[in-house]
Amino acid sequence: MPKITTPDIDTVLEKYPGEPHYLISLMQDVQSLYNYISPEHLDLICTHVGVPRTRAWSVATFYKSFSLVPRGEHEIKVCLGTACHLKGSPRIVESLERELHVCRGQTTGDLRFTLDTVNCVGACALAPVVVVDEEYQPRTTYRKLNKLLKGLAED
Repeated sequence: MPKITTPDIDTVLEKYPGEPHYLISLMQDVQSLYNYISPEHLDLICTHVGVPRTRAWSVATFYKSFSLVPRGEHEIKVCLGTACHLKGSPRIVESLERELHVCRGQTTGDLRFTLDTVNCVGACALAPVVVVDEEYQPRTTYRKLNKLLKGLAED
């Protein structure tokens, strides 16, 4: 199977004029490409658009969609809203923490999975809900989730 290559940071920077109002767009593209924004990439972005690093840092830490630490290839978000909580989502989180050897908010050492919890995903009728790579997993049990994760790990 041929190796899939991704564009480098220079290719992303070339897409945008060096103007401050392109800061967020550039950060979004770098986040999408690398799954996080490294300190080196943040510096390159700031230099390109002519803003201080503190401004980019404040943007990156304000918006939840940005990460300044490496994120997993697959993101797992467990809903801890009231309905999901009552239907067992805390046990699902604990099981995932044991299985993946990480705590919520962390990424596995091999950068395959990031485990997070959220307050609500707005699907209470489907509780407990886990979102894996933006795909809702309704009425989740640990057994169903474990099967899904094994399939993702084999990719």
